Amino acid sequence: MALPMDVRDLVKSGSKLQHDRSQPVSLAVVVELDANDALVQALRERLRPQTAGAALQVEVADPAKPLTLNPCDAVIAVAGGGGPALADAIASARVVRTPVIVVAVGDDQSRTGLADRLKQPLADLLVGDDVATLADIRLAAWLADEIGSKRLALAHNFAFMRRAVANEAVQATAMQNALVGAVAFVPGADMPIMTANQAKMLLQIAAAYGEKLGPERLRELAAIVGGAFVFRTVARQLLGFVPVLGWAVKGGIGYAGTVAMGKAAVEYFEDGSDFAEVARRLREGAGKAAHKLPLRGRRTPALPEVVSDSTQQELPGLMATTPEPGAAGE
Repeated sequence: MALPMDVRDLVKSGSKLQHDRSQPVSLAVVVELDANDALVQALRERLRPQTAGAALQVEVADPAKPLTLNPCDAVIAVAGGGGPALADAIASARVVRTPVIVVAVGDDQSRTGLADRLKQPLADLLVGDDVATLADIRLAAWLADEIGSKRLALAHNFAFMRRAVANEAVQATAMQNALVGAVAFVPGADMPIMTANQAKMLLQIAAAYGEKLGPERLRELAAIVGGAFVFRTVARQLLGFVPVLGWAVKGGIGYAGTVAMGKAAVEYFEDGSDFAEVARRLREGAGKAAHKLPLRGRRTPALPEVVSDSTQQELPGLMATTPEPGAAGE
């Protein structure tokens, strides 16, 4: 069985991801004097650079002291009441077109008043009563979206960014594969493209979690190959039930299958799950994808093994002659 992916292309992708992850990233944090203590503490714990590639400037918005911010990729303003000193700091950042996000503890009603006092767009103002959700989900998602060109560098330097960056990679790849599955007219033509996209997604997730991007990834790539055949088999068998809507079935399987693989990979890197368990989740993901499709009176297709012996035999040495594009956890 020929491997449905270009190894040289994967190596090139790994090198690019290594470069992207090593980019310098700089953040400025401006804290208002009456900001919520729990929120300040949560951000202090999360915004601790893990490599020399990150620079962090922390300032207090004090009306009695002038504030000068260094050039940076984004400003995080931790608001209390939203006084003039913080408003001035935000205005100075806007002058040089630096993205600014305001984070505060409060409710929807206080959010509107805070936006008016600071002249801050509501889309760039995060208010809530759970500081963990504010930091780990909402702030992380904003940073990953606003500084998209440096999202891997953010994940490499700030652990709380990793899941948000990985999830963005999963969603973007799933959408690509949904489109590929829907528009591929030649049977089997979508297989190499989808598998390559999923393999690159795996490398992106590995990069986000500070993992190495060389031969260490072989076993995961084997599961990607095996998982791709699982979802291809599901799509082929389901086409017999809905031949008229075949494009929708293939697109849906491409999306659901990629999301299942991505979630399994995130758990693998985040929790240190056993790899056999990851493979099992990929297999289950194929079955769940089939069950979710609106097909009446159909029998769930039989699924092949996720990673066959023949697939694993072909993968050793896949990248053995390829130089390591760079270690991650420096």
